[in-house]
Amino acid sequence: MSSANPPLPTPTPNIFAALSAHLASKALCPSQAWLSSFLSTTRPSTPLPALQKTALFRFLATDITTTSQPLPTAVLPANVADGSINERMVRGSVVVQVLDIDDVGRSRWSQVEALEAAERGETNKGREIIRVVPNEDGNTADTTQGAQEKSSGPHKLLLQDAQGLKVYSFELHAVEGIGLSMSIGAKLRLRDVTVARGVVLLEPRSTEVLGGKVEAWDKKWRDGRKDTLKAKAGIRDGD
Repeated sequence: MSSANPPLPTPTPNIFAALSAHLASKALCPSQAWLSSFLSTTRPSTPLPALQKTALFRFLATDITTTSQPLPTAVLPANVADGSINERMVRGSVVVQVLDIDDVGRSRWSQVEALEAAERGETNKGREIIRVVPNEDGNTADTTQGAQEKSSGPHKLLLQDAQGLKVYSFELHAVEGIGLSMSIGAKLRLRDVTVARGVVLLEPRSTEVLGGKVEAWDKKWRDGRKDTLKAKAGIRDGD
């Protein structure tokens, strides 16, 4: 009979802490309740990297006002929308979610026309969806990446932090990922961002699009977008 001792069990990693750290690396601060709920829906045998990836995907699809712990250092200043303050910088990282997007580089009427053309199927060629995109030389070329409306920019966004505070932002310089094709509920990470006259100034150095979508918000926004544009442009049905 062998006298060798049985191997000691491998220590179980602290999954809770590992997931928190992974989300924190994106400046996301999930509440303990959300993490517990998430872990209750996963298999204990799931590898940690897969768990981290799934946790990030699911968290980005939530309303951060209900799933985050709004730490004082991870939210916007209470007076961020104060238009009497000429300019200041909000230090550190703050994650916000997108509630509305407006392409201020195009007239509302032209955006309505584009939406109505898509409704009439004028962007379709047989079974293939065609989108006409201007080249740098002014000519046009067809793409087959979907009938998404072209976004000219700059863009004006309504943002909300984990505390529920809302503020408008303006795309000072083009930021990759910001446009009409992004989803409502998408999360942005702001780092050392400049705020001027109560408006957050978005630029590549201080803005990162993390992604995500709150399905119900996005559907409502897209379903009502044409009517919203018409109302803002003073267009009545039948005009």
